[in-house]
Amino acid sequence: MTEDERYMQLALNEAYDAYEADEVPVGAVVVLNDRVIARGHNLTETLKDVTAHAEMLAITAAANGLGAKYLKNCTLYVTLEPCIMCIGAIMHSQISRLVYGADDPKKGYTLLNRDFLPKNISVERGVMADECSRLLKEFFKEKR
Repeated sequence: MTEDERYMQLALNEAYDAYEADEVPVGAVVVLNDRVIARGHNLTETLKDVTAHAEMLAITAAANGLGAKYLKNCTLYVTLEPCIMCIGAIMHSQISRLVYGADDPKKGYTLLNRDFLPKNISVERGVMADECSRLLKEFFKEKR
């Protein structure tokens, strides 16, 4: 298992927590210097807050934990391609690296343009994509 897969598995564990809470199963972790500094999963239904995406909650927790608004040198692992709102927060928080699992062809940020991000944010997509997609598909199949 690669380092990226190891951290994505932790994000996937968060997604399972969201699934158990009847939330869209997306999970995220923030890593700095090979250490998880924050975790989050979707809580939009629980909190009645459309901004309570996994990425937003993990970014907030990381900033609070570090006592800083910028997350330079941090990597965000998330099970689903971030939406436009979340990619804005990722850019503003100055996260250095984004790693995501499943593509989101309906609401993902790449609908804008894959070159949308500044050059100082590296992106790795498709890490454990099958596992991440499978959980989302199962969730929405149950909802129909």
